[in-house]
Amino acid sequence: MVSSALSTVRQGAGSAHGFVSVLPYVRPYLPTALLVLLIVYFAMNAFTGDRGLLSSNQRDEALVGKTRELAQLRAQRADLEMRARLLRDTSLSRDLLEERARSLLGFADPRDYVIRMKP
Repeated sequence: MVSSALSTVRQGAGSAHGFVSVLPYVRPYLPTALLVLLIVYFAMNAFTGDRGLLSSNQRDEALVGKTRELAQLRAQRADLEMRARLLRDTSLSRDLLEERARSLLGFADPRDYVIRMKP
């Protein structure tokens, strides 16, 4: 029983000795192997990463969506600027002023049709 345990320890030591004996032959190729692994890593990220080649369709779709949103916001801003310009003292629009006063005060003209909606 003790001899089998000793033989196992000797075999383990022999395998480590075998690795040490192969190391001088493998050592010149280690920098090349590490460089190849590094190149493979960066190549995989170039294809499948967040900004990789395969995700360009998703970026294009997001760009189209953001462009539409920007166009809507620009139109909304132009409308608000026009309404603000009409409410200034120098160029007061009677229609716009009357519309704002009615909406804020809750008044209606007797000729108007009022449709009540729940908020």
